[in-house]
Amino acid sequence: MDEPLIERMRSYGETVFAEMTRLAVETDSVNLGQGFPDTDGPRSLLKAATGHILDGVNQYPPGPGRPELRRAVSRYRARHYGVELDPDTEVYVTVGATAGIAASLLALVERGDEVIVFDPMYDSYAAVISLAGGVRRPVTLRPDPDRGAFTFDPDELRAAVGPRTRMILVNSPHNPTGTVFTADELETIAQVCREHDLIALTDEVYEFLTFDGLPHVPLATFPGMRERTLTVSSAGKMFAVTAWKTGWVMGPEPLVRAVRTVNQFLTFSANGALQLAVADAIDHEGEWIEAQRAALQAKRDRLAAGLRGAGFDVHPCEGTYFLMADIRPLGYGDGVDVARALPREARVAAVPAQVFYDRQEEGAHLLRFAFCKRDEVLDEAVARLTGWRKGDG
Repeated sequence: MDEPLIERMRSYGETVFAEMTRLAVETDSVNLGQGFPDTDGPRSLLKAATGHILDGVNQYPPGPGRPELRRAVSRYRARHYGVELDPDTEVYVTVGATAGIAASLLALVERGDEVIVFDPMYDSYAAVISLAGGVRRPVTLRPDPDRGAFTFDPDELRAAVGPRTRMILVNSPHNPTGTVFTADELETIAQVCREHDLIALTDEVYEFLTFDGLPHVPLATFPGMRERTLTVSSAGKMFAVTAWKTGWVMGPEPLVRAVRTVNQFLTFSANGALQLAVADAIDHEGEWIEAQRAALQAKRDRLAAGLRGAGFDVHPCEGTYFLMADIRPLGYGDGVDVARALPREARVAAVPAQVFYDRQEEGAHLLRFAFCKRDEVLDEAVARLTGWRKGDG
């Protein structure tokens, strides 16, 4: 039989996260590759979910999501950002943010439509754009010589727009670079969207994980953007429960309706008991979210200092779970080779950043390390990396 997989998906095999996790298990490595915490979210949230399950909330919830969660999402967006959403028509619950992004792209991108993405990008973006028959137009993020964080050239962004451009996909706080787009950067994106009548799809799953007092500013709050922006977020990063896969899509009714139309034939609905628990947590767990932010900032600093001590050059991280580390000071130039060797040679797993790039040569010298781990785990990883040098084997 010929290759059964459709042609446009044949370049997507095992994800790098699965490969690095497998290598980490095989070598008993400290896994700083995949971005999930090794501690759970607030006990009250976990107990609430258990209670709802035992109370019989185990059948299909409404397709758009439990009204309790949709109302809670509407309240927090108004409370934090001044964005007023109708919970009945402008908030839609999905099986995690990844499913919300996928349904949004499948609903709004026709075959041949172009989607501008910021390179490097979360790996699911490229795959779903291909699945939709769309065309990626990458705009590369590079370290700002003054600020240190990754940013884009406004002229490159404008040059990426063509007659078939349909959408700009924005992720801030940004995985994998840790950048939080500034108000000026977001206004540049907003100008391009307004001038060319483009849809903006914003991935804001790390919205509460910004550091050093930096604010997260939703693109939808900029003039002329509310009516053209779909925003995606989730409970996974907000409450450190990544396996719960409970997310939401927010925006104007016509765009949300398009997503609902597609998603009802994909996952249809998400876990109702978890939705109820998350709804209550959104309204009552503000202190826990702030404590998580402070703890992660300290972990960022802890791992960054350790990586620098081990010989890496570490880029500033303004948000998310991740640090980008340059391997060139250690005498290396190919991140994939290093990432595959580290579990065997140092018993530490990381992710080669070049797999996040459309133009892979841009990120060949970078590794991504996740710092959302217990302090003792970070310290053990640093100790192993400090003892590792080129050719040690």
